[in-house]
Amino acid sequence: MATGDQNDVFKRLKDLLPNGWFTGDTPILDGLLWGAAYALNFVYTLWAYAKLQTRIKWATDGWLDMIAADFFGNTLLRKKGQGDSSFRNRIIINLFRERGTRAAMVKVLEEITGNTPDIFEPNRPLDTGALNSPHSKGYCGVARMGSLAVPYTAMITAYRPAAVGTAAGGAFCAAPKVAALNKPLASSYTNSLSLVTTSATDEDIYEAISAVKPVGTIMWTAIK
Repeated sequence: MATGDQNDVFKRLKDLLPNGWFTGDTPILDGLLWGAAYALNFVYTLWAYAKLQTRIKWATDGWLDMIAADFFGNTLLRKKGQGDSSFRNRIIINLFRERGTRAAMVKVLEEITGNTPDIFEPNRPLDTGALNSPHSKGYCGVARMGSLAVPYTAMITAYRPAAVGTAAGGAFCAAPKVAALNKPLASSYTNSLSLVTTSATDEDIYEAISAVKPVGTIMWTAIK
């Protein structure tokens, strides 16, 4: 018997009756109290569910989606088949995510793509090196020219996550194996983009960069 369930509420109601009343078997009274306990159990369950939704750490179901929409609009949506626990973690991570730094940009792109991006800042000597400083980091190695004409600007090359969900078919020229070009299980199946899934789309990458970049900066982005 758990707190708030029908049996618990029934017992609580019956214990409230004055001593000496309804001695012996009381099937009619029990039926009335059992019906009231059913209704009160529903109310208690609804209250307990509503209480969970008042905190992100405990919220469930569509309430998590509403919380994400309140904080992030359309930039943080539940993925297909994603459970509450995983989605809740994404919300909390994005609420307290580091922003406005180069390290933050690298971290967010690594999280969603699994690949480390290339970031070049024309105003940053560590990215360009110095022509008259052989010991500078990029001397004779980076081969990229810096410029003071583009302040608050960076060039980012992000790499898409590996696609999964399908594989190339077998030998096209082996007559015994050439069969059923429209059947994914056939060894000669030609493949289809409709069967390919990825953990992050190009739009996800652009949105992540926009969410983390400092205000007033320009992030030129290439996705490979």
